[in-house]
Amino acid sequence: MPLFENEHTCLCNPEFVDRTSEMPALRLLGRKWLAASDDLVFPSIFELLFRFVWLVLIALVVEVLIPITWQCSSEGWLGGAFVRLYLCGTLALQATLLLLLAALALHSAKGTITDVDARKMVAPLLLLKVLLVLPEIALNAMGTMWMFCEVIECSVTDKFSSIVIQSIVLFNWVQLALTIFGLFMVFDPLGSVNYDDMQDTPNQARHHKKVTGLWSRRFRWAFCWLKRDEHGKEAFQQVAALLSALFRSTDLVPSDVVAGCVLLRVRQKRETREMRRIQMLNDEEPIYTTDVNKIFSETPPWMNLEDALHYLRLSIAAYGWPYVLYRHCFTGFCKLAKHLTCCCCRPKNSIVTDDNCCLCHFAGVKYMSKLSADDIIFASFNNRVFELPFCVIADHERESIVVAVRGSISLRDIFTDFTAGSEKFEADGLPEETAAHKGMSMGAAKMLRRLMPVLDRAFQQFPHYDLVLTGHSLGAGVAVLVALKLRPRYPHLKVFAFSTPAGLISREAARFTESFVLTIGVGDDLVMRLSVHSIENLRTKVIQTIHATKLPKYRIMLNGFGYALFGVPARDLESTWRRPEELEAHAADDSDALLAQGVSTVSAEAALVSRNVFARRFSSARLFTAGRILHIVRRKRMGIEKKVRTQEPTYEMRWACAEDFMELQVMPRMLLDHLPENVHRTMQTVLEEKHSYRVTHVV
Repeated sequence: MPLFENEHTCLCNPEFVDRTSEMPALRLLGRKWLAASDDLVFPSIFELLFRFVWLVLIALVVEVLIPITWQCSSEGWLGGAFVRLYLCGTLALQATLLLLLAALALHSAKGTITDVDARKMVAPLLLLKVLLVLPEIALNAMGTMWMFCEVIECSVTDKFSSIVIQSIVLFNWVQLALTIFGLFMVFDPLGSVNYDDMQDTPNQARHHKKVTGLWSRRFRWAFCWLKRDEHGKEAFQQVAALLSALFRSTDLVPSDVVAGCVLLRVRQKRETREMRRIQMLNDEEPIYTTDVNKIFSETPPWMNLEDALHYLRLSIAAYGWPYVLYRHCFTGFCKLAKHLTCCCCRPKNSIVTDDNCCLCHFAGVKYMSKLSADDIIFASFNNRVFELPFCVIADHERESIVVAVRGSISLRDIFTDFTAGSEKFEADGLPEETAAHKGMSMGAAKMLRRLMPVLDRAFQQFPHYDLVLTGHSLGAGVAVLVALKLRPRYPHLKVFAFSTPAGLISREAARFTESFVLTIGVGDDLVMRLSVHSIENLRTKVIQTIHATKLPKYRIMLNGFGYALFGVPARDLESTWRRPEELEAHAADDSDALLAQGVSTVSAEAALVSRNVFARRFSSARLFTAGRILHIVRRKRMGIEKKVRTQEPTYEMRWACAEDFMELQVMPRMLLDHLPENVHRTMQTVLEEKHSYRVTHVV
C-alpha cells in the first residue's frame, strides 16, 4: 500500500511525527553532534585493543614496582604513596575503560541506521567515558611528574618498567589530544537546534540562513587567499548556500551519507540486473554498438572520432605544467625543461599572459600539443574565481583557429564549478527563458572580453580558417557558452566538448546546440551526471535506501571495503534489504510523494523531502548537458568471451540524450572515467581497434 494515501494527514499526525523524528545524529550534553550512535563500533574496538595492551603492561609494572615503592626514601604524597596511587589508579582506570569500550562497541553495533532505540544506551555510556577523561588527565599528570619532572623522590631502577611508564604517559597525552581533536571534528555549531522545530517552513528558512552563514565563514577562514579575487566572496556565498540547501531538513551525519552511497551502489546494481533481465525477456535490440561507421553514418562530416581525438589533445594541453608533472611524476621536469624560457630572454610583447617568469604553463602547452610557439597565437593563464586559462592556437593541419579552455585543476576552479545555481543566459537564437550554470556563465563572460580582440587578429591573419572551441570538464562547459555568444559572428564554428558537466544549460538551448557541439563522455563519468538536481535526487535516494536496509552501519562499511576490492556479490543484491520489492524505482525528480512501501521505513526527513519538492530545490531551473552526446562504454564480455581472448572490440557506443545523464550513479570508475587521460585512452583504443578490425576483414 502506498505510503501517502493522504499526504497532509500523514505529515500532520502527531503520532507520525513523534515516531519518525528520531534520527541517526547523536545527541549528547543537550545538543546534536556530527556523529551517530552507530559510529562508535570501529573506534571503540581500535581503542580497546590499545588499552588492552596498556593494561597488560601496567599489570606487569605494578607487580614489579609495588614492593619497591615501600622502600622509597620519601614518605607521604611525594613518595611511595604517590607512586602507588598512580599505579593502582591507572590499572583500575584502564580496566574500567576496557569494560566501557566493550559495552560501547556492543551497543553501537545494534540495530539499523535508523533504529536509534536499539542504541539508547550509547549516549549514557559515551557520557560516562567523557567524564572519565578528568581522572585520566589527573593520573597522567601524576605520571608526568613522576617520570619526567623529578618531583617525586621514588626512582625506578628497572629499565623495562621505566620505559613502559614513560611510553604509556606519552601515549596517553597523544590519545587525549586525539580525543579533543575528534570532539572538535564532530562538533556541530548549530547542534542546539531541535529537529522537531524544523517542521515549519519559517524555521527551515532561518536554519538555512544560519547554516549558509556558517559555511561562508568557514570558507573565508580556510581559503582566505581567495577573498582577494574580485568574485571570491560571492563564490563563497553561493557555494555555502548550495551546501546548506542540499541537506536542508535532514538529520544525517557524514557517515550516514557514506553508508547510503554504499547501499545505493548495491541498489543500482540490482536495478541494472533487473533491467538487463527484462531486455533479454523482451528480446530487445542492444542500444550500444561497436560499429563506429554505423554510429557516424548519419552525422555531419565534421563529427568524427579522428578530429575529436585531435582536439582532445589540445584541450588537455591547456592544463599546462601541472598536468605534465601529474602524468610524469619523475620525469616531468625533464620533459618540460627544453620548452622553458629563460627569464632574461622573455620578450616584452609576449603572447603569453599571467604565466610565471620561465613560462612553465606555456612550456606544458607546447610539450603536450606538440606545437611550436609560432602556432600558439595567444595564451592566458590568469586563474581567478570565474576566470579560466585558455589558449588560442592556429591549427594549420585542419585549417582552424582553436580555442582550448582549461578544465578544473585549482581551488578557484572548484568554486567556479560549485557556483552551480542557474542564471539567465542570453544569446542570439536561444529561447528567452534560457538559463545556464552561473559560475560557467560568468566565466564565459570574462573570457569573451579577452578573447574577442585575439580572434579578430587571428582571422585577419588566417581569414579562410574555421573556428573550433574545445575543452574538458569545466573547460567544456565554458567553451559551449562562449560558442553560443560567438555563433552570430562566426556561424560555422564547431565545439568539441569532453566530459561536459550535466548542469550546464536549459533543455531547449541544449537542443539548439546539437548542430554544432559534439560532446563525448566515457563510462560512468561522475561529472557528466553532476548537477544540482542530480545531487538533490541522490540525497533523496540515499535517505530512502538507508531506511530500506536491514544491515547495521558497521556491516555496511565492511561490505563497502569488500565491494571496492571484489565487486558486489549477487547474494547481497537481495539480502541487504528488509523487503527487496520496496526498491522499485521512485519518481524522485518532481514527484509529490515518496512512494516507499511500508510505514516502518518512513523517516521525518523522507517525509519533508517529499512533501514539497520545489521547496527543497536550490535552483528552480533544471539544466542539462549541451550538444550531441556520444557515450562510450566498456563492452561487457559475456559467456565464453570471459575465458577466451577474442578480437572483439573493447568498447561500444551510442548516441545518448541529455535526459540519460540526470541521475548520479555510484560506480567504481565514476571518478576515473572523468580523467582526461582515460578519455583519451578510450578514444584512441576505439580508433585503433576500428583500423585493425577493418584490416582483418579486408585480409
